[in-house]
Amino acid sequence: MRHFHDTDDTGGKIYDSRLFKRMIRYAYPHRPIFIITAILLLFTTVFQVITPYITKTAIDRFIVPGYVKVDLRKADSIRVKGIPLDDSLLLINMSETPKHIVELLKAKGAILPSRYILVEPKGAALEVVKKHQQLFERIENGRMLLFPANKTRLLSRKEITALRGRDLRGVIKYAIIFLVVLVLNMIFSTVQTYSLSYAGQKIMYDMRKEVFGHILRLPIPFFDKNPVGRIVTRATNDILAINQMYTDVLIYFFRDILMAIGIFIIMLKMNVRLSFLILLLIPILVALTTWFQNAARKQFRKVRKAIARINAFIQEHLSGIEVVRLLGAENVVIHKFDRVNKEYFDATIGLIYIFGTFRPAVELLRSTGLALIVWYGGGQVVRGALSFGALVAFISYVRMFFQPIIELADKFNIMQGAMAAAERIFGVLDTPIENYEGKTLPKVKGDVKFEDVWFAYVDEEWVLKGISFHVEPGRTFAIVGPTGSGKTSIISILLRFYDIQKGSIKLDGTDIRELDLRFLRRQIALVLQDVFIFSGSVKDNIRLHSDDISDEDVKQAARYVYADSFIERLPESYNSELGERGLNISVGQRQLISFARAIAFNPRILILDEATSSIDSETEHLIQEAVKKLLEGRTSIVIAHRLSTIRDADEIIVLSHGKIVERGTHAQLMERKGFYYYLYTLQLGNTRNNG
Repeated sequence: MRHFHDTDDTGGKIYDSRLFKRMIRYAYPHRPIFIITAILLLFTTVFQVITPYITKTAIDRFIVPGYVKVDLRKADSIRVKGIPLDDSLLLINMSETPKHIVELLKAKGAILPSRYILVEPKGAALEVVKKHQQLFERIENGRMLLFPANKTRLLSRKEITALRGRDLRGVIKYAIIFLVVLVLNMIFSTVQTYSLSYAGQKIMYDMRKEVFGHILRLPIPFFDKNPVGRIVTRATNDILAINQMYTDVLIYFFRDILMAIGIFIIMLKMNVRLSFLILLLIPILVALTTWFQNAARKQFRKVRKAIARINAFIQEHLSGIEVVRLLGAENVVIHKFDRVNKEYFDATIGLIYIFGTFRPAVELLRSTGLALIVWYGGGQVVRGALSFGALVAFISYVRMFFQPIIELADKFNIMQGAMAAAERIFGVLDTPIENYEGKTLPKVKGDVKFEDVWFAYVDEEWVLKGISFHVEPGRTFAIVGPTGSGKTSIISILLRFYDIQKGSIKLDGTDIRELDLRFLRRQIALVLQDVFIFSGSVKDNIRLHSDDISDEDVKQAARYVYADSFIERLPESYNSELGERGLNISVGQRQLISFARAIAFNPRILILDEATSSIDSETEHLIQEAVKKLLEGRTSIVIAHRLSTIRDADEIIVLSHGKIVERGTHAQLMERKGFYYYLYTLQLGNTRNNG
């Protein structure tokens, strides 16, 4: 009986300190990489923040004329350095004068609106001055002033170049600095991205290894309660979600915060009024981001839940594809899948709507901020209260200021997804694994004894009720009964896939709960009717990748059960690749491989669970002979609906509704004409007593 439950509906916390600490544990072995990445990220952040300031400096110092005249009569007692023009005028360089002095002079109206270019009349510049003397104003030390607003258009490009040689050299210098910063930023970003991606992949590798290894050791009831598709999602999609936290959030989160703070400090330094103008938009942005986080968190939960359901549905129906085809249920399954698929589609469209609303809204806010900067800042440039370079830098900083905030919203969602994924993954890792520890026996004879065994899968819904029997070493014991009588449950508890609630099961007089679990299962080989063949070679399917079984052991096991007759006819013999579930060989051939697998591990106890009920006519004789060899010298427990196959069993028990209703040899049971007699004659299609 399987009991499915949905574990995908998590609380959806953005941050959970307990889960976060457990996730960070996986990053600890790779801390040198994260430290290096953090340092590189700090450099790249600084590079990104200073590039607009480099542009501003180049514009203000060398591109836009920087000299202005100051009316000393209005400057009062303000001390300012410059070039005296006469008793009432002073020439100052705006880019070299302290900002607070400039602000004081502007407040008093002491700075005249016109800007000038200072010319050193040397070399080619001297020739230009001589040619256009009427355009220049001579000042001290032979230097000249060019008023560019209406006079530079009278000069040729070559003449302007001669006059502004110093400025051009300055522009080239800052262009080289700008290029060096960009190249360093590219190099550091490349190394940082590679390092972080490597660390993230290594963490995923370690987590997948741990999760898959843990899953393999979980008790069978766990798989009864969780569809395989959902378990696969834990080891794939959920681990990928956690990886995004390491590569996209863990370090970048702090970078975005630092960048936003750094940019705002620089903007405040350049112009307080413009900075606070942008600050007015922050409450709207905070409200928008809060709505986005809440809406996206709920929608992400729906998307992940839908993904898990799709995975489970596809896995289940592809595993049972033969049944689907046999019943001609393709259209029914497609219709059911359409509902599951539609649920995922609707959840994804909802998420797209949320992102599609949030991002344009933030872009609108950013554009509004740029418009405010152009409007108000442009007016300040015209009035001389703000330099043109500062306006250009402000526009770049506004663009950069909103970007970390947009990315922070994305990172909150990645963090939320990682927390939800971590909760599910750690839910698996916190599920107790089977306790393998116990004692071993020096030599196993194969004596199996059930003493008043009671067993239920759920609470006290008893599947087995007071089962007692004894199988002596080397004897063949058969279990028969209608479907649901408890036959397979007996095998499951003998292998300790499940533990019993009452009674005891003993191997050579020792309760199997006291034995090492691996030791117990190595003594027992289970041959099922539905043989599972793994993708891989024939020899790997026989030895199941065990290092203790050599190629020669594999061949001997195959020869022993007559499987070599068909294996050696395969294109590459024992190295031939078998398809998924062995679909490129017949049912009987799969059965022979399972027999060879059992022999290769040389168990003391052999369990045949309907192992001969689905065979093709070509290999039926080989299988019958192989079964005889399998049973030789081993304690054998045979479960069969085909009662004719167990006529030679040393003892047969008949189950009904979880109880033993009859026991004895075939002849004894037929003579009693009880339940076994009824089942046997029903199979043969007559009611005659043919003992």
